[in-house]
Amino acid sequence: MITKRIIPCLDVRNGRVVKGVNFEGVSDVSSPVELAKLYSESGADELVFYDITASFEGRQLFTDILREVASQIFIPLTVGGGINTVGDFDRVLKCGADKVSVNSGAIKNPSLISEAAKLYGDQCVVISADVKRVEGKFTVFSKGGRENTGMEAVEWIKRCVDMGAGEVVLNSIDTDGVKGGFDLEMLDAVCNAVAVPVIASGGAGCIEDFVTLFKTLPKVDAGLAASIFHFGEVKIADLKGKLKENNIPVRL
Repeated sequence: MITKRIIPCLDVRNGRVVKGVNFEGVSDVSSPVELAKLYSESGADELVFYDITASFEGRQLFTDILREVASQIFIPLTVGGGINTVGDFDRVLKCGADKVSVNSGAIKNPSLISEAAKLYGDQCVVISADVKRVEGKFTVFSKGGRENTGMEAVEWIKRCVDMGAGEVVLNSIDTDGVKGGFDLEMLDAVCNAVAVPVIASGGAGCIEDFVTLFKTLPKVDAGLAASIFHFGEVKIADLKGKLKENNIPVRL
């Protein structure tokens, strides 16, 4: 049986890890290098690094900090933010990323996914979708949740996978930072539409939320969270221990 992955997420702005609620009201947390090292040593399966204002500010991702983070960890690293060309893929991979996450760049130019998949392989291309309910419809947002694209999310994600994305990170804006549990309805819809790994993001508030996630939706491959790990509310070793107790396979 494939083990479920636990993935801390570093949202980086101006060289610092930050955290908000529903993608707003962002506050400073810590140094990305220190946090990355801590997670690598404390049992995280992978790490996600998002430069959260690169797309909105129309600039390239901070590669100096990325290099430093990559040099400190011994787990797979997914990197996103301001990825608009295959040149951007090349740049972050050379800085130590294992996978590259695209969001706004793929919305602007969907062929970026197929181009990158041909060059680097499907396993390297991650589609990250920021999704919010608008009039009852799962709707894709771009530029860090700032712009409503009007696109239906499940169809968009399916299209990205068909073009070569090998993994999906589903960020529910509705549950982001609220700590009331993952968005099971949204995740279920996406899991039933694609046959690649789906990572749940947005809403984790306690260990029990991860147990509920994997028990309710066995197709979900990984749970991603930020603030509960950053502020020490949940320790990864404790979380994995509880998952194992509940017969959910994890790497200890």
